[in-house]
Amino acid sequence: QVRLVESGGGLVQPGGSLRLSCAASGSIFSFNNMAWYRQAPGKEREWVTIISSDGRSDYANSVKDRFTISRDSGKNTVYLQMNSLKPEDTAVYYCRGVMMTKIYWGQGTQVIVSS
Repeated sequence: QVRLVESGGGLVQPGGSLRLSCAASGSIFSFNNMAWYRQAPGKEREWVTIISSDGRSDYANSVKDRFTISRDSGKNTVYLQMNSLKPEDTAVYYCRGVMMTKIYWGQGTQVIVSS
């Protein structure tokens, strides 16, 4: 059974940084792509960034130049490095993996940006 487990969330001050991790139960190269989404209170879940199996990545305009997605195949883990965090980045962050026609989600990790 495929599992995705996020970690690394927490409380951080504006301007600070956090690194989220998404650990997969199997090889991350089994996924066609892996992405991060987030959902703020009272809002719909929104796409943040994606990395394809060939390493190409893309970002939402709201996080471009502040967030970086990366992966470590040896650890079967995808990371989201978040810098220059803003209060509007506060949300539950979810990892999503697409394998063939199936979509897998993690349970989410909470990020709160507040002074």
